[in-house]
Amino acid sequence: MPNFDHLAAQLRACRICRDAPRYGTALPHEPRPIIQGSAAARLCIASQAPGTRAHASGIPFADRSGTRLRHWLGLDEAAFYDASKVAIVPMGSCFPGQDAKGGDLGPRRECAEAWRRPLFEALPNLGLVLLIGQYAQAWHLGSGFKDGLTETVRAWREILADPRKPRILPLPHPSWRNNGWLKKNPWFEADLLPRLQTEVCELLQAADNKK
Repeated sequence: MPNFDHLAAQLRACRICRDAPRYGTALPHEPRPIIQGSAAARLCIASQAPGTRAHASGIPFADRSGTRLRHWLGLDEAAFYDASKVAIVPMGSCFPGQDAKGGDLGPRRECAEAWRRPLFEALPNLGLVLLIGQYAQAWHLGSGFKDGLTETVRAWREILADPRKPRILPLPHPSWRNNGWLKKNPWFEADLLPRLQTEVCELLQAADNKK
């Protein structure tokens, strides 16, 4: 079984998208791969890619999106950043840069191809993986990815009930850019979030009880 700490150290030194890009132009800035986790982690946040603030600080979800995500999960910062409990494994570990309109580009494809499978093999104790955004959902669900993010998240009960291990739950990105989506889909906060918080609470409590 791969060693997570060893893999994470290798990933933090990775320069594929800067020095040997396989898709498009090279990363326009110095790479700063960001990842969190340990072999003991029970919850995994499969996110998209670090934003500008995370790139500057080296801390994942160090912005308003992180504040909203922690609210969704029912976790304070101490629990959220406890690598023995929570792994944060983005589809692209480096900030990908911005498009002409100032929006973040999609995660670099090189990163997932090189690192994703070995990293998850090194996380044997995961009980739940949260798929944040369509990039993570398409990768992890494969043919189970529905017709876009909305339909995939709407099928959360079906996806969570799948007997696969670890269990999977799709979520939209917690960015303020999705405020309109949240207003159009009130079922997310009314139905999915209470179940999400229950799942996270029970999972981490069970982990604490085994210590």
